[in-house]
Amino acid sequence: MRGLLLNKGPLVAVVFCTGLMLLFAWLSPSQALYFHIGETEKKCFIEEIPDETMVIGRYRTQLWDKQAGSFLPSTPGLGMHVEIKDPDAKVVILSRQYGSDGRFTFTSHTPGEHQICLHSNSTKMALFAGGKLYREERFRMTSESTNQRVLWWSIAQTIILIITGIWQMRHLKSFFEAKKLV
Repeated sequence: MRGLLLNKGPLVAVVFCTGLMLLFAWLSPSQALYFHIGETEKKCFIEEIPDETMVIGRYRTQLWDKQAGSFLPSTPGLGMHVEIKDPDAKVVILSRQYGSDGRFTFTSHTPGEHQICLHSNSTKMALFAGGKLYREERFRMTSESTNQRVLWWSIAQTIILIITGIWQMRHLKSFFEAKKLV
């Protein structure tokens, strides 16, 4: 019986070490962010990163469907632009366009606060905004044209009133002179 327990000792130790290793792997230090970003927004984070540290970022972009009240499963053409700057904000470490679901990695070569900026390349909002901007520009041009016409019409009315007033004064003066009242 004693020999049987000795044979199980290494197996228990291996299982225990494997379990301990999995526990430490599960408890490894990492940080996660969950945020919503609008289609035309740019979201930037400042993160203190030591030198020679590999940073891995995962993301997923989805469009929100207002009618269904849920995210759309997959949208072609939707992606994420990632830009990472070093602590001096002079050198761009990474500036790249990615798909709608993926990950990016970079290694910091200098310690300090790195700036990580994300923004969507969604064209749906851009097309909508483009149409809206066109309508706003057309409305502004129509308003300016109308205001200019109103200004010129008021100037013309003022000139007509002044000329009419001068004509009436001369006519009245000549009338009174003819009647010999003046």
